[in-house]
Amino acid sequence: MLRLLSDENLNGDIVRGLLLRRPDLDLNRVQDVGLEEADDSAILAWAATNNRIVLTHDRATMPDFAYARVVTGQSMPGVFVVHDRMALRQAIEELLLMETCSDQVDWAGLVVYLPL
Repeated sequence: MLRLLSDENLNGDIVRGLLLRRPDLDLNRVQDVGLEEADDSAILAWAATNNRIVLTHDRATMPDFAYARVVTGQSMPGVFVVHDRMALRQAIEELLLMETCSDQVDWAGLVVYLPL
């Protein structure tokens, strides 16, 4: 089972859809862990400490901060960048497929762009 953290900018309908389909999904929101309005580096640091893959729409800055962690040898459990114009159903289906068919370690150090 993947351990996920949704960024503040991730569409809430995606989060709700994921949890409706999989109520047991291990998904935290940055708002739930006291990281609302935190910058990308703080979110990635928290995600690394708690071994959670970050879900985001932020293609502009989050990948750069994630790769900076990798280059400097810091832990980076992974980032899934969901295109903000991707259909909700498709985003939910692809994220659930990734969750079902992979392990947490498969995504370590990677930034993955959806749609696949």
